[in-house]
Amino acid sequence: MSFVADKQTLEDLNLLGKYRPHSIFGIFNQVKTHGGGRLLESMFNIPLTDAEAINTRAGIFQYFHRRQLAFPFSAEQVGKVENYLGMGTGATRMTAAASVLKKKLMGSFIRDEQYQQLYEGLTATIVLLQTLRAFVDRLEEKDSPYQARVLDLKALFSDGRLTDALSSQTLSLLQVARYDHLLKQGFFNEMEMVLEIIYELDLYIAVSGVARARGFAYAMAFPKEHNIFRASALRHPALDKGVGNSLAFYSESNLVFLTGANMAGKSTFMKSFGIAVYLAHMGFPVAAATLEFSVRDGLYSSINVADNLAQGYSHFYAEVLRVKTVAEAVSSGKFLVVLFDELFKGTNVKDAYDATLAVTRSFSDYRNCCFVISTHIIEVGEALPRDAIQFSYLPTVMEGHIPRYTYRLTEGITNDRHGMMIIENEKILDLLRESPSL
Repeated sequence: MSFVADKQTLEDLNLLGKYRPHSIFGIFNQVKTHGGGRLLESMFNIPLTDAEAINTRAGIFQYFHRRQLAFPFSAEQVGKVENYLGMGTGATRMTAAASVLKKKLMGSFIRDEQYQQLYEGLTATIVLLQTLRAFVDRLEEKDSPYQARVLDLKALFSDGRLTDALSSQTLSLLQVARYDHLLKQGFFNEMEMVLEIIYELDLYIAVSGVARARGFAYAMAFPKEHNIFRASALRHPALDKGVGNSLAFYSESNLVFLTGANMAGKSTFMKSFGIAVYLAHMGFPVAAATLEFSVRDGLYSSINVADNLAQGYSHFYAEVLRVKTVAEAVSSGKFLVVLFDELFKGTNVKDAYDATLAVTRSFSDYRNCCFVISTHIIEVGEALPRDAIQFSYLPTVMEGHIPRYTYRLTEGITNDRHGMMIIENEKILDLLRESPSL
């Protein structure tokens, strides 16, 4: 079963998008090759739902994190090999030799460049294989999580048919014909494997390099039946100096009711949590000191829900439909993570109070899921039952008339309300009191 994160959630958390500003994908997109980029996109699009598979992938990233290796190939070099292997060749050594001879003759008489391209592609491929062979020697390590791939390459490089090619310095016409056929026909599947491994190395080295540079850690996954989430120093991965917070969920304490003034950091905190959940299910490094989690079936958020003019939906009705979508998923028995930022802000305060109270109370009964629900309506917290609900807030420290935000998660419910003070600090009312110029 695949991990569920719908379009709204992906956009709320800014997870995907190669060219989208400040996307989480963009943070990790430091790969050198097109194949590495495709592999990165695939991993972002398909998070894992098996704890063992997640921990295996995370273990490989950790291995490369520790080794601090540089990717030994350039994008141009890999591209040249890809193009070469995509060229056709004869099905037999005889037809392959005839094809190479024909290219050579055409190059001599009419300046046809096919033979030169073939020769340069072949030599580039041999150099790449020689480099990979030397690099693999650096990867051979007992009990390495990448050892299976290392052994595959060791078996390839020990094949006597390849030994002569890898020791050649200059190639005769006969050798060109022979090695061309060998690599494209005799080792067709093996060369596909070589490219796959190069893309993997590109990805593992790039992602682990990002983790090392930014101080990210690796999560530990448990089967969903454990129903836990524990994180320390959890922060937003896009913030260089983001403030870290601890967060924990269990079956008996599965909902965080979050309050705080405008600009106190509620949305950023919720995004930090959601992004960590998503990356952890990919086996990727996360912006935290430690993270342990049980595998979930999916992630839903409601942070930037907009109206839909095309379908005639008001902002409030769009919010209601979003809550309905999540309620259907939650009531189906799935193990989910749910984030609601400012429930029902598109309606009046009385309706928003009643609806937030009812929905929060109902969601807290689904102990197989974990929820973070934020609101400005602090009176809701006073009416909620204390079982299964954690009450947390992000405080505001007043320095005269200037608010300062700590971004530190604190137990309890805040009564901070500084919206009017911010408006006054910006002198908006003073501007409006001035005589209009006609």
